Amino acid sequence: MSRARKPDWLKMRPPSGERFTEIKQSLRERDLHTVCEEANCPNMGECWSGRDGPGTATFMLMGDRCSRGCNFCDVETGGMDPLDEDEPEQVADAVADIGLDYVVLTSVDRDDLPDQGAGHFARTIEAIKERHPGILVEALVPDFQGEEDLVQKVLDAEPDVFAHNVETVERLQWPVRDRRAGYEQSLSVLRQAARESDCYVKTSLMLGVGEYAHEVYQALSDLRQVGVDVVTLGQYLQPSRSHLEVSEYVHPDAFDTWRRVAEEELGFLYCASGPMVRSSYRAGELFVESVLATDDVEAARERARSQ
Repeated sequence: MSRARKPDWLKMRPPSGERFTEIKQSLRERDLHTVCEEANCPNMGECWSGRDGPGTATFMLMGDRCSRGCNFCDVETGGMDPLDEDEPEQVADAVADIGLDYVVLTSVDRDDLPDQGAGHFARTIEAIKERHPGILVEALVPDFQGEEDLVQKVLDAEPDVFAHNVETVERLQWPVRDRRAGYEQSLSVLRQAARESDCYVKTSLMLGVGEYAHEVYQALSDLRQVGVDVVTLGQYLQPSRSHLEVSEYVHPDAFDTWRRVAEEELGFLYCASGPMVRSSYRAGELFVESVLATDDVEAARERARSQ
């Protein structure tokens, strides 16, 4: 089967600029990793350079090797290193050096650890909040194999946004994700966050992996039903020939349609949707523009429910 050629709307410029260089240097000095680099995010230059603010960088905690092997992800699998106990403070230092107002924390999966890294997440959130009380922190976490006490450990650290990516529709979970993940398991994590905390709850879906339109609609409906406030949709891009092939390059008009469905019909507080959108794409800018303009989380959610 011939490989589909990337359409013009997926052309992107390589990252550059003074701001980009400053952030990269600060990260290297502290031996910190970002998912922006490890996952070859196409928006790295745009997000790091920033438009109207200091920019957004997504810190990847607990190393650059993952205990799982998802077929869409470019992060290396296996060879896990011990946790760097200084990393929470190093991240807090980097946040101060870079001058961020909104921080995204994510990680590799660490099924090899007794608490799967939940405590490390919590310590990093707390270190940032202690040093920068006004900063907004988004925690984009693994599923912790659905263990509620581990999810709660992160929630107790009081991130402003709790995010966990369901990644794809129910039927395609295992061709796309590692078999230790699962649709219902991810929904249970998101449900707990919506039920047990006051933070905003967020997730992401990739399109172009073989899903049908009715499956996307069902997934969005399921996510709203468990209490997800924010969703992002983006085009899957194959990192290498050994990864899952792209089934379809979804047209930008289709992404715009899904945005309207998510916001106007299903009641998400906002939906970032487009071929180049990723989970952390312009996370701080969109959060401030679309959510913090509202009174509070309950008022915002009530408005969404009434639409």
